[in-house]
Amino acid sequence: MVVGVVIYANSGNSHTRGHSLSFDVTVSGASRMAPDTLRATADDTVTINVMSDQDGEVHLHVYDIAFELKRGQITSRTFKADKTCTCLIEWEETSTPLGNLIVSP
Repeated sequence: MVVGVVIYANSGNSHTRGHSLSFDVTVSGASRMAPDTLRATADDTVTINVMSDQDGEVHLHVYDIAFELKRGQITSRTFKADKTCTCLIEWEETSTPLGNLIVSP
């Protein structure tokens, strides 16, 4: 007779690689973003939908993705999370930090 035991440990992060993720963010006053931290894992396909209360550009560093925003309209970008990083998201015109995209290995 063979008996086996499987032990599963959850480190608190049950997200595995290669999922499709979508984030809806709102920028207010060219100085605040909610939510201000987005999390993904390497190999995820990430869609970020941004709405702002004013015209301008939001820039996602490391991935070098620009969101050209028109007040009250949603601008979306989809990309493969192929770089691990804590990627700054900023209001381009003033270099104001808005938040981060954290891509874990």
